[in-house]
Amino acid sequence: NKNMIRVLIVGRKSFIGSNLYFFLKKKLFVKKISYDELIKKNIKFFKKYSYIINCSVHPSYMRYRYQTKFDNDIKIAKKIKNINIKYIFISSRKIYRSKFDIKENSLLNPKCNYSKNKLITEKKLTSIIKNRVLIFRVSNIIGLPIINNNKKIHWTFVDDFFYFANKGVIFNNGKNFKDFISIKKFSEIIYLSLKKNIYGIYNLSIGKKIYLNHLIKWLNFYNKNKCKVIKIEKIHKNVDNFTLNNTKLSKIINFKYSINDLEKYCRKISKIYFKK
Repeated sequence: NKNMIRVLIVGRKSFIGSNLYFFLKKKLFVKKISYDELIKKNIKFFKKYSYIINCSVHPSYMRYRYQTKFDNDIKIAKKIKNINIKYIFISSRKIYRSKFDIKENSLLNPKCNYSKNKLITEKKLTSIIKNRVLIFRVSNIIGLPIINNNKKIHWTFVDDFFYFANKGVIFNNGKNFKDFISIKKFSEIIYLSLKKNIYGIYNLSIGKKIYLNHLIKWLNFYNKNKCKVIKIEKIHKNVDNFTLNNTKLSKIINFKYSINDLEKYCRKISKIYFKK
């Protein structure tokens, strides 16, 4: 079928890539490939696909100042710049200054090397493949990791919570909040965006304040062991409070996601983890 959307996901072991693959394969033609495999492919290989979604990242890209040799996205973009294929770049909400109700045109203020590098990549991609790039600035993602060979391959907020819960500790985060979205809803939004054939820059989030104490309560719902609640010392408090305004994207693809939906998803994760 020439009109079928064909998706190539880069990042065979990635948390986002693996979850996205399992979701999309029920609806579209999708192939998952490692970055090392992909970079060796010729032009003919890429012509078979409508979209590339890169979920791979070089460790040095996350830790150090920007260098092109560590930028997987730019290397891929240069290979496909003369082919009619669209590119989805997963950027980060960390490129913004933390505040409530961040819009796409809000102040950019990346502070760590990772967020600075993401912003540099955004600009380079827009220059190389112009209106064939779709950039998502994503809030914190909640989900159980994909397990490969009995090893966790990505450390998320959920892993952080379960690590301390298993030690019998829960932290009191006071009134600190962030914006979270489940990996399932994230995958659904990616699917709807593919169907709408959009491009440009969009926030991808629930768009609401999720208090960390509430999130921890949901994740701890099926834990039968008593945990000691510990007040976080001021010096260690995570006060990076933010929400992303998702109005621009939701107007186009018409998705809805409530705090109640997120609570149900977190309780499901809790049940899977504590009753395994």
